[in-house]
Amino acid sequence: MFNAIEVLASGLSAARMRVNTLASNVANAETTRTPEGGPYKRRDVVQVATTLNSQFGNVMDRMALARPSVQAVVADNSDPKLVFKPGHPDADDKGYVAYPNINVVSTMTDLMSASRLYQANVSALQTARKMAQDATRISIRF
Repeated sequence: MFNAIEVLASGLSAARMRVNTLASNVANAETTRTPEGGPYKRRDVVQVATTLNSQFGNVMDRMALARPSVQAVVADNSDPKLVFKPGHPDADDKGYVAYPNINVVSTMTDLMSASRLYQANVSALQTARKMAQDATRISIRF
C-alpha cells in the first residue's frame, strides 16, 4: 500500500511540475525579449519512470509499480517564429520580430490534460489513503 502511495505522491509532483511549465509557456507565448536575449524559449518537462522492487515475488513482477519523476526541464532550441512587424521595438533591420515557438492551442490542450492527470492522482491518493486507514482498522479488530 505504501508503494502505491509513494508512486501517487511522485506522480502528483511530476504533474504539478508539468502544469507549471505549460502555464509558463502559455504566459510567455508573446515574450520577444528575455534577460538572456532573444525571445522566450519553450520549456519541456522530461519525465522518467523508475520501477519499484516488488515484494510479492514473480506473480506481481508483471504488474510492477513505476514511480514517475521529473528528470529535467529543458529549453526548446528550435528556431523562433518570425513575424513581419516593422514598427515593433524588437524588430530586426528587415522588420521581422522573433516570437517564441509556442503553439498556444496545443499547449492549452496539454495543460488541460496535465491538470486532469493531477486531479486523477489526487483522487487516487485519497482513495489509497482511505484504504490504508480502513485496513488498519480491520487489523486492529482482530
